[in-house]
Amino acid sequence: MKKALVLGAGGFIGSHMVKRLKSEGYWVRGVDLKNPEFSASVADDFIIGDLRNPALVKQVLTLDAPDLAFDEIYQFAADMGGAGFVFTGDHDADIMHNSATINLNVLDSQREINARNKINKSKIFYSGSACMYPEHNQMDPDNPNCEESSAYPANPDSEYGWEKLFSERLFLSYNRNYKIPIAIARYHNIYGPEGTWDGGREKAPAALARKIAMLPQEGGEIEVWGDGLQTRSFLFIDECIEATRRLMNSNFSEPINIGSEEMVTINQMIEIISKISDKKVTRKHKLDAPTGVRGRNSANGLIRQVLGWDYSMSLEQGLTKTYAWINDQAQEKYKK
Repeated sequence: MKKALVLGAGGFIGSHMVKRLKSEGYWVRGVDLKNPEFSASVADDFIIGDLRNPALVKQVLTLDAPDLAFDEIYQFAADMGGAGFVFTGDHDADIMHNSATINLNVLDSQREINARNKINKSKIFYSGSACMYPEHNQMDPDNPNCEESSAYPANPDSEYGWEKLFSERLFLSYNRNYKIPIAIARYHNIYGPEGTWDGGREKAPAALARKIAMLPQEGGEIEVWGDGLQTRSFLFIDECIEATRRLMNSNFSEPINIGSEEMVTINQMIEIISKISDKKVTRKHKLDAPTGVRGRNSANGLIRQVLGWDYSMSLEQGLTKTYAWINDQAQEKYKK
């Protein structure tokens, strides 16, 4: 039986990955500061702990004989959130310190385990982000350039993006110098049920779905950050997990985009959710709110070529599933 370690298993993508791996017959250990918020973890072993602590990382990476090391490690743990968390500047030091510390701990502990046991079988997946792409290539909302080859010269628009770029290079260097097998994805706005939907760290699809869910059935006004003309693409969680598993089962070790190429403006996304909810929605634009780059869209040429994978779910289909779940959550929490 293969054994996998999921770091950040209490979070959105990590908890979904645990479910997928269990469905494939893996023995799974999950680690996080917290249990999953919206459903119980199905991990065989779940450890609550802080991955900034090197001793804890050594502990969770270690397996007894005869295995000695995990077959696969999924590193989702990070200090992260949506625009309200990443782009204000108020959390920059924590974002950079906490996430980089976790990645350094994981790689160095695995290097020590490999050297001690004279093995090197643990393949590590690192969940990077499209936020590492240069700001100057994402100024035109209609024609952003997020091809993998466009990453340099580097110029991310946030410290979150700089940390993601640094950590990419960190994983690549441990692969080069210590031969640790790796896979690196640049995720583009993953969304879906059981994702953070309120509290300040939620991303645009969840924030907008919550705001519309809270309106009366006849509709009303919601606050929109920026002019709403900024563009993005969004990938449903099930497709993200499928692409990630395919990447881990391949021999490709360079950073690769995992995302959708269905680019929409924020205003267009509001129209889609308005249609799904059957509510008439008007917008009040908060022009001084943080919004990030003007345009961003996944470029899937490389992943189609390397993995034969492409997204298949439309944004409306994914938002229909997501809105139904968030609406239920909001009704239970706020309208009892």
